[in-house]
Amino acid sequence: ALAVLAARGEQPAASLSLLTTLLDFSDTGVLEVFVDEAQVAMREQNLAKGGIMPGRDLATTFSALRPNDLVWNYVQQNYLKGKTPPAFDLLYWNADSTNLPGPMFCWYLRNTYLENKLKQPGKLTVCGVPVDLGRIDCPVFIYGSKEDHIVPWPAAFASMNLLNPKKAKANRFVLGASGHIAGVINPASKGKRSYWVNEKNGRTRARTAEEWFAGAVEHKGSWWPEWARFLAENGGKEVPAPTQAGNDQYLPSEPAPGRYVKARAD
Repeated sequence: ALAVLAARGEQPAASLSLLTTLLDFSDTGVLEVFVDEAQVAMREQNLAKGGIMPGRDLATTFSALRPNDLVWNYVQQNYLKGKTPPAFDLLYWNADSTNLPGPMFCWYLRNTYLENKLKQPGKLTVCGVPVDLGRIDCPVFIYGSKEDHIVPWPAAFASMNLLNPKKAKANRFVLGASGHIAGVINPASKGKRSYWVNEKNGRTRARTAEEWFAGAVEHKGSWWPEWARFLAENGGKEVPAPTQAGNDQYLPSEPAPGRYVKARAD
């Protein structure tokens, strides 16, 4: 969205945060097993002109990426031992997949995972304008998880060389421990895990992820305070918190969290 607005001459964001995010799809980790020309062409044949990509299919795919934890663990504990799996909040959230519009899903797979056009200035047209990530003009915080199997952390780091190409100090990269979900959801109050920063290259332009990591220092605890400092430095002036939800133009529809939050994909 910011790249589209930049193409229109608009720069509305005070900062941008990317958490375990791919902009350069050169390295897509284990997902490359499921995304090739044959698979995408099959989806396009069925969905490109309409229809829905079922959330249950997405859930099955992501479970297959971690079969020991998300498939065989339940076979062993439930089917073989007759035990009910213990409740786990992160996995409950992980299992809450949603249906996706078929044409959007097909477009996304082909133009990013297959053809890697997003990183190439002007190769993609979105909302009628050519997209150039280098035109986004705001400080950027980039986070990667060291054991992420969906967005390998060097692939997350690659965004450092796509955004603010002429402003090396505008980007900040932080590497956290653990994986795609648990690495991100790591409240500071828990004092768990660790993270890495490179004060020499963290605000300059390291050429590769390996170069960045060679000079990085590990710190105990959550990376969230690093993010909080970045937001405080780049968030603009503080404003009073709203006393109630909505306004005269946008009225509250119903009490939080809303029905859509509790809805499950069929």
